[in-house]
Amino acid sequence: MESSIVVERLSHRFDDRFVLNELSYDVRQGEVFALLGPNGAGKTTSIRLLNGLYKPTEGKIRVFSKDPVTHGSQIRQETGVLTETSALYERLTARENLLFFGRLYGLTESLLLKRIDETMGFFALKTRENERVGTYSKGMKQRLALARAFLNHPRILFLDEPTASLDPESSLQVHELIESLSKNDDRIVFLCTHRLEEAERLADRIAILNNGKLLALGSLDELRRRFNPGLWVEIELLRPFGEQNTLENVRGVSKIQVEDSRLRVQVEEESVIPALVNELVLRKAEILRVSPQKVTLEEIYFKLQTEVREGAL
Repeated sequence: MESSIVVERLSHRFDDRFVLNELSYDVRQGEVFALLGPNGAGKTTSIRLLNGLYKPTEGKIRVFSKDPVTHGSQIRQETGVLTETSALYERLTARENLLFFGRLYGLTESLLLKRIDETMGFFALKTRENERVGTYSKGMKQRLALARAFLNHPRILFLDEPTASLDPESSLQVHELIESLSKNDDRIVFLCTHRLEEAERLADRIAILNNGKLLALGSLDELRRRFNPGLWVEIELLRPFGEQNTLENVRGVSKIQVEDSRLRVQVEEESVIPALVNELVLRKAEILRVSPQKVTLEEIYFKLQTEVREGAL
């Protein structure tokens, strides 16, 4: 499948500081693509470049085979953007805001009214659609901004911190919307978030940045294989085990933690687990349960960021 977004050796700087430095990646239709990194890593700048709001210092960008610099207005007709701030008109009502932005998209009046009713209902704003946005809570403004971003049913939805300020129920709704858009409607969701568990749940592929440079790119399983900081195995025993030091002799065992009749052992990879269990059986340990704990995106992310700080990357 041809990629809808192609970025090749992209660099961008403000004055003498590079915000992005030779990034290369692609995004396919129907994919949730997460861009992760600390503040200042270049996530928001990337969204602006892809929508043609900035001209890149160096490199090549193509969105639907078009150059955002020369075809930015055409690209923006097919994208929806949720920025870090809601960027709503607070003196207008919620409905007036959506009417205004929908008309900018060129939607017909009948289609626009239908879309407004749908989105207001989905984001639980229907009962307060005729109140001024200035009276809304931060969470309500975020929901309205999401409704606005989706109003034109974009082929690419750029979401910058989409669940910021949302309560758990509203966050779940947004997650379900993202999953539905990519899997059922074949849209790209380009997700920038500080919530690593959010990216772990939703993203098909993940790009991790630091100081504008790409540290890692791939699916979570691919990142686990490449940047595994160590797999933890929880072992529950019938009674306390007093010979844990013998486990250090098992090749591939990194750390051992003991708490009563529970062991936590860090191993280099899954293939070490059978040898570990065999050693426990030989030592007459009475095993009730063995539970490998998958490496989380958070562990991978902080491992990479730490290596950058220590100069290892």
